[in-house]
Amino acid sequence: MKVIIFGATGTVGVEIVKQALNKGYDVTAFVRNPEKIQNLNHVNLTICKADVLNVSEVENALQNQDAVLCVLGDGKAGKIRASGTKNIIDAMNKKGIKRLICQTTLGMGESYGNLNFIWKHIMFGMLLKKAFQDHQLQEKHILNSNLDYTIVRPSALTDGEITNQYKIGFEGTYKKLNLKIARTAVAGFMLCQLKTNEYLKKAVSISN
Repeated sequence: MKVIIFGATGTVGVEIVKQALNKGYDVTAFVRNPEKIQNLNHVNLTICKADVLNVSEVENALQNQDAVLCVLGDGKAGKIRASGTKNIIDAMNKKGIKRLICQTTLGMGESYGNLNFIWKHIMFGMLLKKAFQDHQLQEKHILNSNLDYTIVRPSALTDGEITNQYKIGFEGTYKKLNLKIARTAVAGFMLCQLKTNEYLKKAVSISN
């Protein structure tokens, strides 16, 4: 299977690239700065230097791809995720690619109820307000699309080895969470969605 990863130089994106290569996928890393990923030399890795805000470059990169994984970062403008994801969706429609797996964040939609006071009012209410709004618009674009999407909503990202000891698909009223999860686990979970339809056209929350 050929997969393309948008946001491949981010902390989760790099993990997806590594794990996808280990699983035998043909991987295209869509990046603005190739030097950030050039140490990952692999026969099945193609590095595509391009800008996700340039829809024609996105379309070219999607040629012959089977699935798309999106882990776009915030960017200084605070709107890269939504704008870039909209371009990805438009390009996928044009190229006839249906499968999209996209990382947003815990706190979107009904999962807002899983957050504690600090995350609701300090982090997303003030410090990360632009990022929160960017994710909201990003999800809106995906939910309004006709793609075979899965939206993955992880809690705060941490370092650590990959583990399956995290909770999946809990309700928005669930409170017994430490609101943290390893980047390696998020990457692994997203890749697993390539071989299952369990969360097809759904948003799924994951957290320890």
